[in-house]
Amino acid sequence: MSNAQAEEFKAAGNAALQAGKLTEAIESYAKAINADGTNHVYYSNRSAAYLKKGDANNALEDAKSTIALNPDFSKGYSRKGAALHALKRYNDAIAAFEEGLAKFPADAALKKGVEDAKRDRDGPPPSSFSGGGMPGGMSGLFGDNLIQQIMLNPKTRAYLNDAEFMAKIRRLQANPNSLTEMINDPRIMEVLGLSLRGAGGDEEDEEDKPSSSAASETSAPKPSPAPAPMKEEPAPVVEEEEDLSELTPEERKKREDAKAAIKVKERGNELYKAKKFDEALAAYDEASALDPTNMTFINNKAALYFTTKQWDKCIESCTEAVEVGKANRAPFEERAKALVRCAKAYQKKGDLGKAIDCCKEAQLEYYDKATERLMKNWELDKKKADVAAYLDDDKAEEAKQRGNEAFRNKNWADAVKEYEEAVKRAPNNAPIRNNLAAALCKIMDFAGAKMHIEKAIEIDPKYVKAWARKGDIEVLIKENHKAIESYKCGLAIDPTNAACKDGMRKVQTLINYASSTMTEEEKMERARHGMADPEIQAILTDPVIQQILKDFNENPQAANQAMANPVVRAKIEKLIASGVVQTA
Repeated sequence: MSNAQAEEFKAAGNAALQAGKLTEAIESYAKAINADGTNHVYYSNRSAAYLKKGDANNALEDAKSTIALNPDFSKGYSRKGAALHALKRYNDAIAAFEEGLAKFPADAALKKGVEDAKRDRDGPPPSSFSGGGMPGGMSGLFGDNLIQQIMLNPKTRAYLNDAEFMAKIRRLQANPNSLTEMINDPRIMEVLGLSLRGAGGDEEDEEDKPSSSAASETSAPKPSPAPAPMKEEPAPVVEEEEDLSELTPEERKKREDAKAAIKVKERGNELYKAKKFDEALAAYDEASALDPTNMTFINNKAALYFTTKQWDKCIESCTEAVEVGKANRAPFEERAKALVRCAKAYQKKGDLGKAIDCCKEAQLEYYDKATERLMKNWELDKKKADVAAYLDDDKAEEAKQRGNEAFRNKNWADAVKEYEEAVKRAPNNAPIRNNLAAALCKIMDFAGAKMHIEKAIEIDPKYVKAWARKGDIEVLIKENHKAIESYKCGLAIDPTNAACKDGMRKVQTLINYASSTMTEEEKMERARHGMADPEIQAILTDPVIQQILKDFNENPQAANQAMANPVVRAKIEKLIASGVVQTA
């Protein structure tokens, strides 16, 4: 956001405050702060809105921010003292007002703030009026907070310097019934209206609308020959401006240059929209020269460079903008935007690593869901790019040969390491995955071995060695029924394959041996292992198979007839191989 937008938010806040829309005013001031977090006036205005709303804690925090941004702003100390006073931290309030007076000894608002805080701290004098003569509790209108309200209202603040007026106020505080004697004084009626509204005390940044009905709202009798007060035109919203008279010539020039820089920047924006890039760039440089503390001008240059595809210059400007922003406490959101633009420039250059790093840094400044999505997408793209860049068939073959050498030397760990490197270089090479599966079996990683051999078969379904290896692995993990299927698949491709033939004989021998030598406990364990296989579970839930298993005991002839069906026979043999069905 630009400084001009920040001023628009501030103006909206002033209008809302004047209309009594406190929440809306606070939100508008917050937007102004987000747009330009270096402007102390925005914090001061929001402090006033918070105090009027009754939120003295937040009012105090904004008052502290006001002072931190500009220790030479007298109203910052008034804000802080008023907030502390509202919190009934009287000693702290007095200290805040006195801290301001140390810098601005002639400031009437600070002087009255001290007096008011001391009065509330020490309690009312014994002779103070109880208010019994005022109907409706009107004595409360002239309590200790009245001075604070007068002090913080821009229209009434000057009255505090009038000795005659102050004498009347003190008399009213001592005896509210004396109001009838002062009703001809328009200033007293104005203050009465201020007290009734409970408004002006916190609206330092606006002119109160003249109240013509203030007198009628009181219970005091109307004056008979009272002269009409001077008619005032409704005052426009007055934005709180810095008192440049208190600044040194150097400070005054700095403020004036900052305002001029914003105008130059706006001219640059118009040139940018008209695609007059060279002229726009010159305007942004001019603005930066006038106000080198504002990162917005540099960020605009970065946007121009991005539009014209000058990626390196864009990155350089973004980096400079962030540095200036950090040094001058620019809004976190603005710094994050510069970093995201820098990330996009790196992405255009093809450097996804640095683009992702910039996004991460931006998220630390100001978290944004869109930036998070962008970063995640780039991370996926980088992962794919890294894998693709690593592919190399020649280097894969070299790693495979090193793995073969280690395997022959029974150095299984090194063999696995080299084969894994070969797989990364050539992920679609089935023989390399077959070798890796063999090496993983040697270190007892059967799950990993099975995963790689299944991937090898997926790559090349006619690779007979992979089917034989798959059967061998399944025998090792006691899935004999699956091993039989794997050997059969291999033999279907090459009926003469010795590995598949030998594997088939071995697994049949194991099944027969298990049936004749296992203890009942071992058979039960084997059956439980087989039952864990979803394929076995599916066979057992088949009604036809259930009937055949029942017929083996009750009607062997029917069972034998059913076994003539090759599909049924294959399923029964699978149950036997798994150990779920015992044959002896």
